[in-house]
Amino acid sequence: MSKAVELADVITQLRSELSRAMAAGDDDEIRFQAEKLELELTVGVERSLEPGVKVRFWVLDAQSSARAAHMTTQRITLTLQPVRGDAPDSPVLISGAELPDEV
Repeated sequence: MSKAVELADVITQLRSELSRAMAAGDDDEIRFQAEKLELELTVGVERSLEPGVKVRFWVLDAQSSARAAHMTTQRITLTLQPVRGDAPDSPVLISGAELPDEV
């Protein structure tokens, strides 16, 4: 799975990007409250028969998905509710520059 990324790494990177957007927007006049985040991913499920090895979920791109014939693939949607570690009851506010493909 050379182009696949573990699901845990995707979520870790998402957390990092949201934290960076929050910090970048601290002084902005307009901010956005992140109520829910929905991710739709194609994942490969791999289970090894070796002792102590767990099931692993690999996030695949379209090319990897086509090549993963030996691996079970599933499309999953994750709905995440972002909360602040230091203030779990406070809304998460994010900001950042609009990307060229954002609507």
